[in-house]
Amino acid sequence: MSHAVDPHRPKIDPDAIRSVIATDCGSTTTKAILIERNDAGEYRLTCRGEAPTTVEAPVEDVTRGVLNAVREIQELRGRRFLDAAAEAGGDGRILSPQTGDDGTDLYISTSSAGGGLQMMVAGVVKKMTAESAARAALGAGAIVMDTIATNDKRLPHEKIERIRQLRPDMILMAGGTDGGTEKHVVALAELLRAAQPRPRLGTGYDLPVIFAGNKKVRVQIEEMLGGQCSLQFVANVRPTLEEENLGPARDAIHELFMEHVMAQAPGYAKLMTWTGVPIMPTPGAMGLMIKTLAERTGKHVVGVDIGGATTDVFSVFDGIFNRTVSANLGMSYSVSNVLAEAGIGDIQRWVPFDLDEAELRDRIGNKMIRPTTIPQTLDELKIEQAIAREALRLSFVQHKQFAVKLRGTQTERTISDAFTQDGSGTLVDMMRLDLLVGSGGVLSHAPRRTQSMMMMIDAFGVEGVTELAVDSIFMMPHLGVLSTVHPAAATEVFEKDCLVRLGTCVAPVGKPRGGTLCEVVLELPEGERKQLTIAAGDLVFLRLGVDDVARATLTPARGVDVGAGPGQPVQRDLRGGVCGLVFDGRGRRPLVVPAERAARVEAAAKWSRALDLYP
Repeated sequence: MSHAVDPHRPKIDPDAIRSVIATDCGSTTTKAILIERNDAGEYRLTCRGEAPTTVEAPVEDVTRGVLNAVREIQELRGRRFLDAAAEAGGDGRILSPQTGDDGTDLYISTSSAGGGLQMMVAGVVKKMTAESAARAALGAGAIVMDTIATNDKRLPHEKIERIRQLRPDMILMAGGTDGGTEKHVVALAELLRAAQPRPRLGTGYDLPVIFAGNKKVRVQIEEMLGGQCSLQFVANVRPTLEEENLGPARDAIHELFMEHVMAQAPGYAKLMTWTGVPIMPTPGAMGLMIKTLAERTGKHVVGVDIGGATTDVFSVFDGIFNRTVSANLGMSYSVSNVLAEAGIGDIQRWVPFDLDEAELRDRIGNKMIRPTTIPQTLDELKIEQAIAREALRLSFVQHKQFAVKLRGTQTERTISDAFTQDGSGTLVDMMRLDLLVGSGGVLSHAPRRTQSMMMMIDAFGVEGVTELAVDSIFMMPHLGVLSTVHPAAATEVFEKDCLVRLGTCVAPVGKPRGGTLCEVVLELPEGERKQLTIAAGDLVFLRLGVDDVARATLTPARGVDVGAGPGQPVQRDLRGGVCGLVFDGRGRRPLVVPAERAARVEAAAKWSRALDLYP
């Protein structure tokens, strides 16, 4: 994702930056971090602060929450970062640039306050141009409220009513390859003209509409919509059937987010004058960090950010970046939706003690009524982590359905294609996944890191050999926006302070004829050699430090795959972590949990004991 240079902001010299304050203005909490260059020339996280977000009544000024979060850093660090007016609790600002020990050289921010960036997309064919437009919007950090397409089986008046009801922040309109269909694209524009949509925030400006479709109909689109909305033309997201070009649309979304949406939110106009670079939507900044990580390491990466209302999933396979947002799957405001979509049985299967169905429903209802509460007892923690597994699992299912190869392209098929079992065409191949990164309160702040590791193994159903990590204190969005200014500093802090490497999971997949899934020979550091037999249904846990690597020879049983094909042995280096190595012998994917109540509880309890998840 490239970002246009703002001519009104002074040019930033990365080498001159001694300190950075970065904030993330979330829907409920504003989080601030301080990054400083130490005497060795390294950029490191030195402290963090947080405060309630103040975008809503009675304050209605986002900068107050920012100043409160920075005030906490000021107290912890013993350095002055606020001017006299802010220190007195008034309408002040952050001191910048740094003078002596006072102030900071760079202030940057991300935001998802006020519900984040909410968009509608429109395209001619639901599974082609409309899907490409949705990918562009999601990649820019938006929640896609609805997708309008000529073949979405709704009548024209239903589509018009839907556009009027939703009141999005902006609309991205695509349709037709360059030189392709014109009639259907014009029909989409007629729907928009008839709907006369109004923006969610502000009343004195026109709704931004980005047209990223067939360039041959731009004149007609201008005639139809030019006087009614703030219309902008960018390159086609689908110039040909075989090509997708999302960059220009993503950049336009980001710029309009700043100029229109953020400018209407209380206090953001002021905040924008403080920042050294434009404010980014939180999910867009997080996605940028995942994408940068994949490019730098050359690995296939999946990242997830689980919040109170939404769960974002990011993936990079073969250089192709995808992001989805499950707007109805979260741990507080949306927790009852998790129950509705998963069903009580799928949540119960992860609870390692006998719990009555009615009580579980009551506990989930209480969480929705009091969304800001955190577990107070061990049983409450176990239930919350059981719900998290289902929220993550369902979000990942949605992601895999969306992260697919381009639809509508001409492909050469052979007779073997007729016998393939999976027709989804998803780009996400768990057997090829190298690194799984988790973020969000339930993962970043789990009392034991093994709990985070086990939640991700269960929810994502990892296969083969996969490294797992978590964001230590939720700072990937901060580092994502920093990477647009100072990539070296962002990378340094990410590796040394942000990414907590949990360890590696080895998960042979298949149904063995006997009771043994895989034989393992480990050459541990300092010359020690260890042999393990992974029995079907077992979880085996082995401590291995963060900087340690074990050379493993993995010999799966006949019909079992550990990365090289059924029955084929694999030699791999297994990297340790704060947890270590997990050998998952549960075999089949998706995971099969016993249906009978007592057996189900015993299985969940057995898996918890294997990793010593709870005291």
